[in-house]
Amino acid sequence: MKGSHRSAALCLLGCLWAAQPLFAQPDPGVYLATEKGEQGTRHFLLLVSDDYVIHSVYDSGPAHFISTMGGYYQSDGDSLHIALEFNSAFGETGERQHDVSYGFTEGNLIINGNTDRPYSMEPTLSQPLDGQWLFATRGPDTGQERRGNESPRKTLKFLKDGYFQWIAYNTETMDFSGTGGGRYAAENGTYTEVIQFFSRDDSRVGAELSFQFERKGNDWHHTGNNSRGEPMYEIWAIRIDKR
Repeated sequence: MKGSHRSAALCLLGCLWAAQPLFAQPDPGVYLATEKGEQGTRHFLLLVSDDYVIHSVYDSGPAHFISTMGGYYQSDGDSLHIALEFNSAFGETGERQHDVSYGFTEGNLIINGNTDRPYSMEPTLSQPLDGQWLFATRGPDTGQERRGNESPRKTLKFLKDGYFQWIAYNTETMDFSGTGGGRYAAENGTYTEVIQFFSRDDSRVGAELSFQFERKGNDWHHTGNNSRGEPMYEIWAIRIDKR
């Protein structure tokens, strides 16, 4: 009888083990890795949501943008299959689909087996503008036509755990128009960015920009002065997946 109980227990444990996924999908968040070089530090930034991922590479000391790519992904075992919406290196690689393997070592994310470059997850920091936003129109809102998710020409802004990145691109032609990113804070109606990389002008790295923000339903009203000191009023709409 005891033997049969033991066999049943082992069978149950085996069934439970078999039911567990061998690879857990990376949790939504911000992951960072760095590599030291002779002249500075190379940074690897990974922004992850439930279904979207952005990977960017840039240098500091001196500042220099290297690359970015991103799109909707699906997880399959120890692999991520990413249907790229943008790829700053598309002209050289022609890549619209990007596949990577992943795993975890000592709590760090390992990509393509490169244990020399572990990605550590940043602490969770919830803020009222967290999410994925698409540029919709210039304000004020008077019922004018908007640029929506159905348009191939997009400007996406991804905000998560105190980090931001915007990307301007075309999903049909894969034309890449630019990107910038860094740290951000949104509190008491003030939105502040500190630029850590900017594809169009490395000299802008380190700049701190402050704006006013207001959430109105699914819209983000973004007002203030741009980097040239000119008044601006942008309306961004929360992105609703319509793949």
